[in-house]
Amino acid sequence: MLTLGIDPGLARIGYGVVSSDGDTVALLDYGCLETHPGTPYPDRLKYIYDGVRRLVRRYKPDAVALESLFFFRNARTVMKVSEARGVIVLAIGTCHVPAFEYTPQQVKQAVSSYGMESKKNVEIAVRQILGVEEHIT
Repeated sequence: MLTLGIDPGLARIGYGVVSSDGDTVALLDYGCLETHPGTPYPDRLKYIYDGVRRLVRRYKPDAVALESLFFFRNARTVMKVSEARGVIVLAIGTCHVPAFEYTPQQVKQAVSSYGMESKKNVEIAVRQILGVEEHIT
C-alpha cells in the first residue's frame, strides 16, 4: 500500500510518501511545499492546489492521510490554514483518492505511543521506524 501523508499549512505543507507491506514500512519521499508570505493569497492557494495534485499524480497513492486542524490561538491564522487545508482536500478529491483525517494526538499516539509527545520526539520515532538518519522535519 502506498500512502501520502500531508501536514497542512499555508506557508509550509509537509508531506511524506511511504509504502507498506505487512510489517514493513519504507519511506519513498518526503518534503515540503512552501509558499512565500509576500505572494498574493489566491496565488498561494493555487500553488498549494497544484502542488498537491502533482504529488498525487506522481505517486498514485492508495490513500492520503491528512492531519486535521486541532487548535489555534489566533483566529486569523486558523482561518487561513483552514482555507489552505480546504484546497488540499479539494486537490485530493479531484484526483479520486480516499483521504483519511487524523488529529495530531492520533498521529503522535500511533508513532510514539504517547499522544502528547513533543515534535522532536515524534521525529525521532519516525526516523527510527523508517530507518532514516537525517532530520526529516
